[in-house]
Amino acid sequence: MEEWIGERWHRFITGAAERGHAGAAVALPDVQQAAGLLYRAAGGSHSLRIVPAADMRIGGPRHWLQRLAGSGTRAALPRLDTETLALPPRIALFEQAELNRDLYLWLAALAACFELGASGSWAGDNLAACQLALQRCPGLRPRWLRLREAHLAQRRAEAVALRTPEARAAEARLQALLLAEPGLASIDGSFDVEAPLLAPVWLWLQALPAAAAGATGQARSAAASGGSQAQQEQEQAKRRRARPTKPASQRAPLLLASKAESLRSWSEHVPLDRASEDETDEDEARAAADDMEELTLAREGSASAARIKFDLDLPSASADDLPLGEGESLPEWDWKRQCLLPEHCWVQTLVARPSGPAFSPQAALRQTARRLRRRLETLRSAPQWQRGCNEGEVLDLDAWVRHLGGLHASSSPEPQVWARRQRSERSLATLLLADLSLSTDAYANNEQRVIDVIRDALYVFGEALHGCGDPFAMLGFSSVRRSQVRIHQIKGFEEAWSGPVQSRVGAIKPGYYTRMGAAIRLATRRLQERPERQRLLLLLTDGKPNDLDVYEGRWGIEDTREAVREARRAGLQPFCLSIDEQAQDYLPHLFGHQGWARVARPTELPLRLAGVYSRLTRGV
Repeated sequence: MEEWIGERWHRFITGAAERGHAGAAVALPDVQQAAGLLYRAAGGSHSLRIVPAADMRIGGPRHWLQRLAGSGTRAALPRLDTETLALPPRIALFEQAELNRDLYLWLAALAACFELGASGSWAGDNLAACQLALQRCPGLRPRWLRLREAHLAQRRAEAVALRTPEARAAEARLQALLLAEPGLASIDGSFDVEAPLLAPVWLWLQALPAAAAGATGQARSAAASGGSQAQQEQEQAKRRRARPTKPASQRAPLLLASKAESLRSWSEHVPLDRASEDETDEDEARAAADDMEELTLAREGSASAARIKFDLDLPSASADDLPLGEGESLPEWDWKRQCLLPEHCWVQTLVARPSGPAFSPQAALRQTARRLRRRLETLRSAPQWQRGCNEGEVLDLDAWVRHLGGLHASSSPEPQVWARRQRSERSLATLLLADLSLSTDAYANNEQRVIDVIRDALYVFGEALHGCGDPFAMLGFSSVRRSQVRIHQIKGFEEAWSGPVQSRVGAIKPGYYTRMGAAIRLATRRLQERPERQRLLLLLTDGKPNDLDVYEGRWGIEDTREAVREARRAGLQPFCLSIDEQAQDYLPHLFGHQGWARVARPTELPLRLAGVYSRLTRGV
């Protein structure tokens, strides 16, 4: 009974103490895509991610209801580091929802122009970024003026509750900086961002130094994994401040503490080596992580069994796929030094062992394959337009404009400005690269796993291209660090689309991680050996590049982007099809705006794959 009453009282008093405007609240997922577009349009880095921010301690006056409820001491402030822009998961600061949405957009534009330490003070950095943001995006000035006026009105109302002269003086100085025209204000370098007397400045960013930013990347796994899948994804995506440390067992064993230290240590925290229990309450762990201003992480070498969902040990040689050849080394792009690391990755090509019954697709999948096969056969047999001819059926307007533009420089008695339809020899080779990482073991819908959808797409694509007659190959890839990049050869260019190849399609299985840059480089080598005029590289994936080592994060993104550039310089045409819901956040940076497409429903992947192939090969 006491717990029931306490829970109801807590809900009532915290709700009464809430000072936001819940009816006008705007959530980050609703504006994340627009904020990302504005951030990159204003000159921001294409590799930076927009994530929800975790709560941190704030200052400022508190209402008596907030003091009674114990609230008003923490909030999710916008923060910027070298890898992420952390924005509040929900903004209900103003009475108008339009202002709350404009605040998200303003923070995105401000982050694109922010340079840490440019002026020597936090306020100076924000004002300099504000000036640059208004120069690059002049259309934001009316919104910024409305946001500034609304925020200053709130600060003036809250400033009445300030009690000490120091707090009132600091608040007056801060309001003067907000009112000053960006770029014309004299900035006091001693202004303290961490002053506990001041309320948060929602129009400015909290920037983390490089060291702190590097530590935060390790803190994402500290969030508990209980609750629903949506709650887990939201908790894991939160950007938390953290710092790495060594456990007590890693201290120097011969280093003796002084007597003064031993006397003082009785009142300090002593880390004890206790066994972890599988019955740990994950909700309590999440609440404890949310209450911490900064997480301290240490690698202990052991983990709770409840958190281990799968075993990543490599299979034995007798159970593993058959290796083809000795393997080969590949370079990798170091984005920090902006150079290629030669022979950095070791790639082993494998082929599945023949085991189990032959692959037998369902009747509906066979019917889809036959329909797409007839479609590609018709596309191949249709005559194509040949442009730049001396005579033809229709006038080529582009060639005619170019001819008129260079008529005075070099006149020709027979200008090549006609186009005609004729049947020509088709010269096209295609390599399909499929992501076989462990994430494909997840369910894309209530009936099929991602790996099953990829298997159906491979079968339909193989049937369609077999009828079309174009040479093609199929590879799958996964990885365990840079020394074990596994390339699964499903079909080679010289192999026929036959029963053994279809059995390999049915034998694909998920495993390990996604070192995408190495896989693209190997596929580029394979396609460079082909004599065809046009060479198409199609990539099927369900997520961004990742691996166990430094490949997680920006390293993998930048390496994959450089691998795509290398493929284009080699004369290839790379294109990516993804079923990831966050694909728009990183694929335009990797493949360009015209080099990728997202499949909203995974079951439509076979049809979308054939459609993309038809569009890319039209006119070949």
